[in-house]
Amino acid sequence: MENGQEKFYITTAIPYVNAKPHLGHALEFVQTDAVARYHRLQGRETALLSGSDDNALKNVQAAEAAGMDVQQFIDTNAALFADLAQRLNVQFDRFQKGSDRAHHYPASQKLWELCDAAGDIYKKSYEGLYCLGCETFYTSDELNENGECFEHPGRKLELVSEENYFFRLSKYQDALIELVSSDTLAILPKSRKNEVLSFLKQPLRDISISRTNARAKNWGVPVPGDDTQRMYVWFDALNIYQSGVGFGWDEQQYQKWWPADVHVIGKGITRFHAVYWPAFLLSAKLPLPKALYVHGYITVDGQKMSKMIGNTIDPFEMIEKYGTDPVRYYLLREIPSGEDGDFSYEKFVTRYNGDLANGLGNLVARVATLGEKISPISLKDVYPKEQPQTRLIDEAYEKRVMGFRLNEALEFIWGIIGERDKEINDRKPWAVSDEAYLRHIIGDECHRIGTISRLIAPFMPDTARKINEQINVGEMEIVIKKGPNLFPRLS
Repeated sequence: MENGQEKFYITTAIPYVNAKPHLGHALEFVQTDAVARYHRLQGRETALLSGSDDNALKNVQAAEAAGMDVQQFIDTNAALFADLAQRLNVQFDRFQKGSDRAHHYPASQKLWELCDAAGDIYKKSYEGLYCLGCETFYTSDELNENGECFEHPGRKLELVSEENYFFRLSKYQDALIELVSSDTLAILPKSRKNEVLSFLKQPLRDISISRTNARAKNWGVPVPGDDTQRMYVWFDALNIYQSGVGFGWDEQQYQKWWPADVHVIGKGITRFHAVYWPAFLLSAKLPLPKALYVHGYITVDGQKMSKMIGNTIDPFEMIEKYGTDPVRYYLLREIPSGEDGDFSYEKFVTRYNGDLANGLGNLVARVATLGEKISPISLKDVYPKEQPQTRLIDEAYEKRVMGFRLNEALEFIWGIIGERDKEINDRKPWAVSDEAYLRHIIGDECHRIGTISRLIAPFMPDTARKINEQINVGEMEIVIKKGPNLFPRLS
């Protein structure tokens, strides 16, 4: 990096664009954005990448069902994902589409050629059970008692028989076990690492990495040197993490950003990222990502979100009704970062009123109301010995964020908010007649609110900005001007 500046490169999973985004996509978007914003605030040059997995067979089928041209269908839906990110105040630095013929196609063909040069690609006839939802083949022992994929129960698997190209995954079994067990490829939380190691103890089978043009409907990245085949979705989709930062088309940019510091993914695609992806990179002799952060799913009133059940939550409606930062807060606080978490409107309103309106909003309003009358406050009026132990606070906070325990980071901040509310009640500044002492109390509380504002900035950037507009802690003085309630109570 320029002048020795540290870099940080983080990615979301690359969503299929066969339908519009749901609340689970919003969760991953705000998780990655919060981590990226944290690193930017630490002075690191940061890139957050997302994109659209355009080449899946399910996209082609969905376009046909809608009576639309495939590219038009994909572009329309991909725009919805980019729009959701914008409404959530998520700052994507790169949005790489899988159908990008100028950048992604040559990047994926280069990856193929490197794996082929290593002797790891061969052609054979194959028959297997294919799950369209996962876009992958399964063996019968990997299915539930009804012969269905665990990720998509109720969906019948397709028996597929064809000749296509395979990747020698079995060759990399020992290397993958060493990578994961040594944390060279770190997987968080630890329970997901253990799942991967358990999978790697079974004999690895070579995997199909192409489809015939007939089955692919002539859609997707052409296989180099064989115009009868298209790349299988995972081989090209995983490569979006590289093609989005220059692989195969801008070597200088690629060298600057790769390897990724972390891929943030849902638990249902752990195998593809923790086994297939590093094996492709090992074969191609390319650097590996440093870490995977694996999150769970959002359930709705205790049930997994499903279009079949009809319990999906529209994130656009949520943002429109409650605002961006309250939605960000709920997803980041209520959903444990590495596990499943439940959504209900009742829980949302309880969190909003308890944590936001009565908690943070009330604290800022109390201090701003009292402080506006005596603003500005010189920093000379605030005794240095009363300043909070910001270094200890920052260390505890950093430990949680860097460990992808984002819900715990917010719980920690709200512990500080609770302490401040109690301290104000004990100090009773509204009853203080000595103005010098009042300036000290209010100035001290403003400093502490400044710390809170700084800590919530990656999670709730608009709220942090609004707090700083009401309580501005400068180098020489504190200027206080009460504004509207940050979070009007919900009925």
